[in-house]
Amino acid sequence: MRLDLAEDVGALTARLVDIESVSGAEKALADAIEEALRALPHLTVLRDGDAVVARTDLGRAERVVIAGHIDTVPVAGNLPSRTEDGMLYGCGTSDMKSGVGVQLKLCLLAAPNRDLTFVFYDCEEIEAERSGLLRLTRTHPEWLAGDFAVVMEPTDGLIEGGCQGTLRAEITAKGVRAHSARSWEGVNAVHGIAPVLDRLVRYEPRSPLVDGLRFREGLNAVGVRGGVAGNVIPDECVVTVNYRFAPDRTIEEAFAHVCEVFDGFDVRLTDGSPGARPGLNDPVAAAFAAAIGGTPRAKLGWTDVARFSALGMPAVNCGPGNPDVAHTAGESVSLAKIVESERRMTEWLTEESGGRR
Repeated sequence: MRLDLAEDVGALTARLVDIESVSGAEKALADAIEEALRALPHLTVLRDGDAVVARTDLGRAERVVIAGHIDTVPVAGNLPSRTEDGMLYGCGTSDMKSGVGVQLKLCLLAAPNRDLTFVFYDCEEIEAERSGLLRLTRTHPEWLAGDFAVVMEPTDGLIEGGCQGTLRAEITAKGVRAHSARSWEGVNAVHGIAPVLDRLVRYEPRSPLVDGLRFREGLNAVGVRGGVAGNVIPDECVVTVNYRFAPDRTIEEAFAHVCEVFDGFDVRLTDGSPGARPGLNDPVAAAFAAAIGGTPRAKLGWTDVARFSALGMPAVNCGPGNPDVAHTAGESVSLAKIVESERRMTEWLTEESGGRR
């Protein structure tokens, strides 16, 4: 299916939705996006796998990266798309083909006040190692260079600054195996995790202000593993905890905090991703916030803004989708929200005072 970028943004979003692109099967959509963008002479179009990057080179004083993933979660009987009462329904409408639709309309701007880099990438909804954006940071970081990034994740049109970091760790209690008929001869490791659970129950998470936005942390058990057989006293029990931490802490600092909470136990870090500071005090970010309007809020979760932060640029989430319905069978987006997102972004990128030399 071909994409007509001259269509209104709602109709364009519907076309994007109707090109099925479950994670790992984005080629058809990536091909359609690449074909549409190569027809625009003011853009340089690059491709890596099923990630497509388009750039202006106008010599502006600032470069802004506008990014969105083109994959979706598995279809749940919600294709093709349909429109009803001002809402567009279908897989990926909210997360985040409505944001991609806005990106594509912005690609039509031949003389924006800032140089622009548009990134359309694959495999965001699955394991991090398959992420198209992660791949680009490793293979072509120069394609992503900029002064500020906007990730078009669903935020209901509001700015969500930065993102939380996340880590998982395993807390292990050791015991001595024995026959359950002679339990006094052993030490029950499952019983031994009681202090771990008690510390979690009594834990008081931080709610720090970072760059003026209020983040809310959380430390929670997300799994328990233990037991040998129905007649054996277990000699090991493992609690998996997930720590969502504010971006004023590095992964190393966050893990040190977890070790402090569970002092006296064996604590092992299993995986983690750093957060990203909002950076809304940066002049480019501040100009964006003023243009979009509303009250920015902290992103209480992890998103790809962290990847841009790792490249040294402030980044925010801001897209027309509704995060509350993302990934659901009834996923939808307000057509009015898509239009409003396109309007505000266009005004920001065409205002006379912005980013000119």
